[in-house]
Amino acid sequence: MMYRRRSIVLALFGMLTSAAVATPVRAENGTVSVVFTKGGFILGVGGGEGVLTFRGKRYPFTVSGMSVGFTIGASTTKFVGRAVNLRSPGDLAGTYAVVGAGGALAAGAGGVQLQNAKGVILQLSGPRVGVEASAAVGGVTIAMQ
Repeated sequence: MMYRRRSIVLALFGMLTSAAVATPVRAENGTVSVVFTKGGFILGVGGGEGVLTFRGKRYPFTVSGMSVGFTIGASTTKFVGRAVNLRSPGDLAGTYAVVGAGGALAAGAGGVQLQNAKGVILQLSGPRVGVEASAAVGGVTIAMQ
């Protein structure tokens, strides 16, 4: 009986110790570069391609998006920045909500912060070339290739 009790106590202690020592999956950051072209009149439509660099490897992806509101003209933006809260490269995929305003005349700058349902945050900025003015609400979808 004493042996059985000791075995149960040791087993419980082992389970508690292993639970306390287990390391949780940590979110990491990656770098992102995207070329995004957008154009429209009232309804804006855009798309592009990009690369996520995560844990030393490169993962290509495509970007598509649409906005509704005041949009006129066309522009191309070369975004660079970081992806925050990644656990795996696939976490980048998904739909991101965008609310913002911007503009370009021949050349300018653009910046955006987006978040998807997995909690991944994209913090991007870069030069914009073209003629465009916008104040729109829209969404962007990223798909891994």
